Amino acid sequence: MSTEPTLLLVLDLCGTFAFALNGALTALRVVRLDIVGVLTLGVITAIGGGIVRDIVIDALPPATFSDWRYLAVAAAGSLLAFGLGSRLDRWAGAITLLDAAGLSLFAVTGASKALDLGIGPVQAVILGAITGAGGGTIRDVLIQRVPTVLRSELYAIPALLGATITVIASRTDSYGLPAAIAAAVACFALRMLGVRFGLNAPRPPRPPRA
Repeated sequence: MSTEPTLLLVLDLCGTFAFALNGALTALRVVRLDIVGVLTLGVITAIGGGIVRDIVIDALPPATFSDWRYLAVAAAGSLLAFGLGSRLDRWAGAITLLDAAGLSLFAVTGASKALDLGIGPVQAVILGAITGAGGGTIRDVLIQRVPTVLRSELYAIPALLGATITVIASRTDSYGLPAAIAAAVACFALRMLGVRFGLNAPRPPRPPRA
């Protein structure tokens, strides 16, 4: 196995772990689920986006089921969150950073996989964003909450940016590990700006009072 696929796999699994922590912590903090609910929500958050992408592009079975490491890492992150509980609160900043890193990597790898299977550039950008944000969206729907990607900070826009850079690099025959890292860094930076300054996508003006 070459260095690039190995590095991307390691980063992919790190992102999976971070998303699993976030999903499990949501289950603990917001809806106080039992261990089954925590494990379910954590795993879905970690691998849900990739599963949706693979189903859409007919890459079956989804990668998360053909490679046991994804499910193992997602389950480990969920169980860690359940076991440590409130003690993970002090790591909230680090988990946010890892979540942004996971979003960035998944947006890049999701777009790359779509392009490898002959999907068009616009569709590849959309699938990259779905890979990054899909798991969290499914999580929020399950707990009957408006998905974070639709209501707070910058989330979908950074994913779309990272996926777009990936597609452009591929179309100009300049895609490789440096381009993938650049796309992920751009996504990560924009996401963290949203977190730091509480930025949101443009919203419609308030209706006039009667």
